[in-house]
Amino acid sequence: QVQPVVSGGGVVQSGRSLRLTCAASGTIASIHTMAWYRQAPGKQRELVGTISSSGSTNYADSVKGRFTISRDNAKDTMYLQMNSLKPEDTAVYYCKAEIRRSGTLRRDDYWGQGTQVTVSS
Repeated sequence: QVQPVVSGGGVVQSGRSLRLTCAASGTIASIHTMAWYRQAPGKQRELVGTISSSGSTNYADSVKGRFTISRDNAKDTMYLQMNSLKPEDTAVYYCKAEIRRSGTLRRDDYWGQGTQVTVSS
C-alpha cells in the first residue's frame, strides 16, 4: 500500500507563512511528478503547482512569487512553503504524487488527505 500523508495546515493571519508537508510511504520504487492542489468552499479543486523528479516547478498565477514547492527525494517528501498568505488562500490543500510501486512498471496517481488552511484578515 502507498499513501501520501499531508501535514502542516492551520489558522494563520494574513501576511504570515505556513509550510505544508506531503510524505509518501509504502512499497515505493520511484516518485515522479508531485503536485499541490487546493479546494476552497463552493469552488472546484485547483492546481497550485507541480514539481518534477528533477526539481523543476510550475505555479498557478495566483501563488507565483509567494508559494514555493520543493522536495526531498531521499525522504519521498514534498513541501509547500506559503508566504504572504491572503484570505483567498483559505482552502483544503491536497497533494498528489505519481508513484511507481515496487515490482511494477506502471505509474499511478496517489492523493494525500486534505489539510485545512485558514487565513484570517
